[in-house]
Amino acid sequence: MTEWMGITSMKCNNIGYLLKEGFLGIFRHGFMSFAAVIVTVACLLIVGSFSCLTYNVNIMVEDLNKTNEILVYVDSDLPDAEARSIGTKINRVSNVHQSSFVSREEALKNFVEDHDGDEAFSGVRAEDLRHRFVVVLVDNTLMKETEEEIRQIPGVADISAAYELAEGFTTLQSVLQIITLAVNAVLLVVSLLIISNTVKLAMYDRKDEIAIMKMVGATNGFIRLPFVVEGFALGMMGAAIAFGLEWLMYDALVARINEVDALNLFSFVPFTELLLPMIATFGACGLFVGILGSWASIRKFLDV
Repeated sequence: MTEWMGITSMKCNNIGYLLKEGFLGIFRHGFMSFAAVIVTVACLLIVGSFSCLTYNVNIMVEDLNKTNEILVYVDSDLPDAEARSIGTKINRVSNVHQSSFVSREEALKNFVEDHDGDEAFSGVRAEDLRHRFVVVLVDNTLMKETEEEIRQIPGVADISAAYELAEGFTTLQSVLQIITLAVNAVLLVVSLLIISNTVKLAMYDRKDEIAIMKMVGATNGFIRLPFVVEGFALGMMGAAIAFGLEWLMYDALVARINEVDALNLFSFVPFTELLLPMIATFGACGLFVGILGSWASIRKFLDV
């Protein structure tokens, strides 16, 4: 029992020594460690920024797809009964879920409510407006084709559809996803190489010590652990700093965008909504570049 406790105590002391050596290695190579953290912070800031932008664009596209409506204006010369009957023909179009008739009077009431207090529209009368249908679509991606089909219905004067905006956001979404993946991959590799080189420098400085340790029977695992700890610490330090800066920059940018009326079209979610995904992203990236970077350099140095 005493022997077992002694072995356990020795193992704990060894692990404590190895962890201590790993963290002390950061300070032994101050400039390289500082450079590794700074580069990691810069890379993760760009990774985080693209991730936040992609997330917000995805939300905007989803919100736009939920508003899958188009306005179908009826010829103003048609009698009320005939204008209402067009709804039956609209409902027969394959991609139409339902259509709701809005009379001139209802349209005027809605118009006045939307422009309440604006004297420029005070003289608008019901006769100046057209009967219309609010048409709800089944599939927003078929908006353009559905619009063209509805235009063929006699009595339809005009259609208001935001398919160009929908297509624009969808294209932006696809492009951003591709760019984000490409940029993230490149920047993670850059961070990984920087940390790998930092650990290589640490191992080179201690090559005589490592050689002696191997001569007296130290395992590769025993030699490797301090350098893995050093790489892990560098990666996580960079991730923590980058996360804090990303939060500050995101909130400042969103506040600035909200102050500009021309940018009201773009609605950004608060960072608190992104908190858990961003913590996971930064933590995983820091862990990845830190441990993998150090592990790769150690394998090459130890030739194992």
